[in-house]
Formats: sequence, C-alpha cells, structure tokens
Amino acid sequence: MEDYIVSARKYRPSTFESVVGQRALTITLKNAIATGKLAHAYLFCGPRGVGKTTCARIFAKTINCLHPTADGEACNECESCVAFNEQRSYNIHELDAASNNSVDDIRQLVEQVRIPPQIGKYKVYIIDEVHMLSASAFNAFLKTLEEPPHHAIFILATTEKHKILPTILSRCQIYDFNRIRVEDIVAHLEYVASKENISVEPEALNVIALKADGGMRDALSIFDQVVSFTGGHITYQSVIEDLNVLDYEYYFRLTDYFLENSVSDALLLFNEVLNKGFEGSHFITGLASHFRDLLVSKDPVTLPLLEVGASIRQRYQEQAQKCPLPFLYRAMKLCNDCDLNYRTSKNKRLLVELTLIQVAQITSGEEDAISGGRGPKQTIKPIFTSQAASASQPAAASATSQPAHSVSVKSQPTVAPQALQSVSSLSTASVLLDKAKEEKKIPVVKMNGLGISIKRHPQTDKADPTVVAQVQPEQMPEEDYLITERDVNFYWQEYANNMPQEQIALSTRMHAMHLTLLGDTTFEVVVDNEIIAKEFVALTPVVEAYLRARLKNRKVSMKVRISAPTEKVRAYSRVEKYQMMVQKNKALQQLRDEFGLEFY
Repeated sequence: MEDYIVSARKYRPSTFESVVGQRALTITLKNAIATGKLAHAYLFCGPRGVGKTTCARIFAKTINCLHPTADGEACNECESCVAFNEQRSYNIHELDAASNNSVDDIRQLVEQVRIPPQIGKYKVYIIDEVHMLSASAFNAFLKTLEEPPHHAIFILATTEKHKILPTILSRCQIYDFNRIRVEDIVAHLEYVASKENISVEPEALNVIALKADGGMRDALSIFDQVVSFTGGHITYQSVIEDLNVLDYEYYFRLTDYFLENSVSDALLLFNEVLNKGFEGSHFITGLASHFRDLLVSKDPVTLPLLEVGASIRQRYQEQAQKCPLPFLYRAMKLCNDCDLNYRTSKNKRLLVELTLIQVAQITSGEEDAISGGRGPKQTIKPIFTSQAASASQPAAASATSQPAHSVSVKSQPTVAPQALQSVSSLSTASVLLDKAKEEKKIPVVKMNGLGISIKRHPQTDKADPTVVAQVQPEQMPEEDYLITERDVNFYWQEYANNMPQEQIALSTRMHAMHLTLLGDTTFEVVVDNEIIAKEFVALTPVVEAYLRARLKNRKVSMKVRISAPTEKVRAYSRVEKYQMMVQKNKALQQLRDEFGLEFY
C-alpha cells in the first residue's frame, strides 16, 4: 500500500514522444533544441491537466542532456538526466507563484539567476501559476525576464493568460496548449489499463473521457476512482453508477416518446430521473446535447463530430433517421431556452416539464397551438374597422338628435387631404367652444325661492371675457362684422385659456403674444424660430374657425411670420422690458435718472 502511486503521477510523460494530444508543440520544442535556437523566456498557457508543467520539465531536462538522442529526446543516462530523474538537479528550479508571489520572492529568484550552472549548459526556472504574481512582483521581474544571463531560461506556466501583464507577454514565446481530444484520452486510458491488467469496456472509457473535459490528469484521476469502485473490471454500467452520469438509454427512450407524442411517458421518465438524484439543469443540458448528437448523426459529413463509442454511435445513426430535421431544430431551441431560464425560474420542475410537453407536441400537427418551439404567431387584428362597424348603428340613430353645434361629415368615396384637414379644424374649434361653455356655466343657487344669475359685465358692452359664446359656422350672420385689433387679441387670449392641459406650453406662448391686424380681416402672428412657426401653422385652421365664429366674420385669416434677426419679438429680462417701455414713453428714462433708480 505504501508503494501505490496514482496514475496521474505514475504515467506522467517523461519524453516528448509520450506527451498526449500536443504533437504540434512538442515538435516545435524538439526542433528548437536540435537547431540550438532557444529563447530566453517561454510561456505555456492552456486549461488544467493538458501537459504544461510536464512539457516544461521535459524541455528543461532535454536542453541540459549531455548526450541527446538522434530524434531530439533526452538520453536519461547522463549525469544531468539522472539527477533530474532523482529530483536532485541544481540546474532546474521550480517555483510555485501561488505561494511565492511577493516582491521579495522574485528578488531572491533574481539573485539566484546570476549563479551559473555547475553541470550542463543552462539553468532553467519553471514558474507555475505565474498569473498569481502581484503587480509589484511582475514589475520587479521585468528587467531580468527581458535580459537574463545567457545561461538562464525561464518557463512560465499559467491557466489564465488574460491575467498576465502585456509587458510580460511581449517578452515571452507563447505556446497555447489545447484540450485533449476524447479519442486521445480513450487511447491513453486503454494503454494504462493494459499496463495495470484492468479489463475495460470502450463505452466506459468514453464516458470517463467526456467527464474529464479535455484534461488528461482529470481523466486519470477518474480512472483510478472507477478502478477502486469496480475492483479492476470497468463496465459501462459501473461507470455511470459511480460517476452519477445519466445513461444514454434515458435520452433514447425519451426521444422515442417525443416522436410518439406521448406526453405522459415523457413526464414519468423525467420523474424517474429526479428520483435518482439528478438535477433538472443537468437533465435538460444532457437532452440538448442528445438532440445535437442526433443532428450531426443524420449526415455522414458531420458524423466525426459525434464523440461516443462505436456501439452507441450505431444507435444514434438509427434514431437520427427517425427524427425530422425541423423536429431537431425546434427541440434544440426549446431545450436551450429552458437552460437559459432555469437559474432564474422559481418553479424549476414545472419549467422542465413544460419544455418536455412542448417538445412532445412538435410533431403532433398542432402548429398553431404549439408553434413548434418558436415564439407564438402574433397577428394584429384591425380594431378600427370593427369599432366603426359597431358604432355605425348608434351613430345613425343619434343623427337626428345631434346638437346644432356639432359638425356632421358625410362619407365620401375619396376625401382630399385638404378637406379632411378643414373638417378636423372645424371639429376642434367646436370642441373648444363646447369646453368654454361647460367650464363657465354657473349653477342656479336656490335660496328662499330666489334665483340668482350673473349677467353681462356692467362696465363694458362686450360679453364677459370669461364666458365663451356658442356661435357656430351655421349661425354666422349674412353680413360680416367689422373687427379691430383689440377684438382679435381678446378672443386670441380666450382661445388660449380654453386649450387642453396637454398643450399648456403652446397656451403659455399664446398668452405672451400680441397680434397685429394687417388689413381688414388678416392678422399676423410673429414667432421666434422655424420650429414654433410650424406649430402655429398646424394650428391655423383651428384658430381661424374659432375666431370667425367669435368675431362673426367669415373672412378672418391668420398669417404666421418668423421675426427678423434685428427684430425683438418678446422681452424676457427686466432690462429688455424696461427698454421696450422707454421706447413707448421717453419720460420713463427721465424719471429713472432723476430718482437714481436701479434694477433688482
């Protein structure tokens, strides 16, 4: 028991040829040694357990070998190789940057670099997990890394290349190690099993390789675990039981239920999976991978993408012929959506069950109800047509009882835009007149049988400004009344008072304006800029209709003009208001000068 060594250490490669899955990198390193073109710094980066530190050790041993072989490997017989194999070499130093990441540790390393090797040509420093060094340690290491002594070579290894400073990366030759393929892991595990006299099934080794996720060290560790569980006879069933892996059989059965549109059987199978202790997220990701494997099995061109054993590969090919391509596409989409929403879902089991129900109904022909894994078809129905049809009868019934101030528009086959605009203008003016009337109604108060009402203002012959008369186009007199600038401004302010709350900004601007009467019936509105001018031009038909009714003149027209650059339309500040008042009355300036008045 004391002599037991785990497989990851016992079968660790000692030559470039024995490294698994990194052939391109090993050939590059061997050629560099053979030609004597060695860099002073190397960076080995890649996932865990793919051979970074192993290759660094082999590389360090080989460059110090006194009698290398013809194919560029270390002889393992010279004094340097023997010292390295016995772990007593003074030319090869390993440093764990995870626990030696301070500036002082790097300074001690820099002091050691100055000492030349006693045996061999080079002193090699292997710094593992170099990304754990602090920023200060990196900066202290920069100069030595860029210009080390001729006998020093640095090999940096890391799993997180993005954490290393760019100044370090620019001083190193970078070698990216890839994940080891499933076929290479299975072949190496078969080699280890033959050395250990362990019987294995190819499908079992394939499950171990998939579980390792491209790492040889993880694969060997899982292999030792399974060997301890099975006692030396590794089978497919024992592996999935020990590693708690969902059997392929569940997914094959579930796919058959989907093709038969059997929702109940699919839900019962999912319940069986949950009872075995598997998580719903693990189940749904496995189902998505199963559909993906079925998809690549349909075409011989994509068949190499299927990473399973030979017997299971045959089952995939047989079931793939039963599955239509639209079914696989939509099933993958549904499973992927379920996987994305699983973490945020509060009822996770219901989410998975709904997904299974949708997948089971893809081939049932209920495309409208299920939509085949896609979003539901959304159609926008015409709502205005139906409303107009439903409202046509009440409108016809109330046509005779419509009040005199309403504007009736008969349906025409085609209506010009100008006609529609004029109709809209008249309707808006009528609404404003109605609003003015409703807002200014004063209820009759009964006190001791006496009725009190408010009549016309006693000081003026005009109507009360707060009361808006109800005059409509059809009530216009036959002869147009004469109008004055004062009348136009009065009813202009009255119109602004009755504007809706949504147009409060425009109403405020109208209150600040003073209109000018250009002729007998045309008045001018002067604005500051083009944007405001467009608003008033759009408002022109409504205002004209309102003023014509209030002034009893059918020829009233409105003209909008943008003020000239030198023309002052409105006084904003107190100084500007004062200047405008002085222009009208010069005596105001004299009053200010005599009393020494100032603005506050």
